[in-house]
Amino acid sequence: MIVTSTEFVPKREITEILGIARGSTVRARDIGRDIFAGLKTIIGGEIEEYTKLQAEAREQALQRLIDDARSMGADAVLNLRFTTAMIMQGTAEILAYGTAVKLN
Repeated sequence: MIVTSTEFVPKREITEILGIARGSTVRARDIGRDIFAGLKTIIGGEIEEYTKLQAEAREQALQRLIDDARSMGADAVLNLRFTTAMIMQGTAEILAYGTAVKLN
C-alpha cells in the first residue's frame, strides 16, 4: 500500500477515487506516566513517556487507515493527514485520514 502526503504518485495515474480512508485510536494517560511526567516538568526536557505514547498512537491510527483503504480495494492513500483531539481530560484521539485511490 502506497501512503503519501502528496496529491499524486509519480509515474502513476489515478484511475478511481474510492473515498476517504480513516483510522483512529483514543489513548489515555496512565498514573505511572503521569508521575514521571510530573517529575520531568520540574527539571525540564522532553517527556519521553508521552512522546512514546503519541508515537504508538500514530502508528496504530496509520495501520487502521491502511486496513480501511485495503477494505475499499485501494492501491494507495493520498494526502495523508493526522489530527488530534482531546476527548476528555487525559485522553486524546489520533485520527489519520486520506483519499483512497486505485492506480494504473
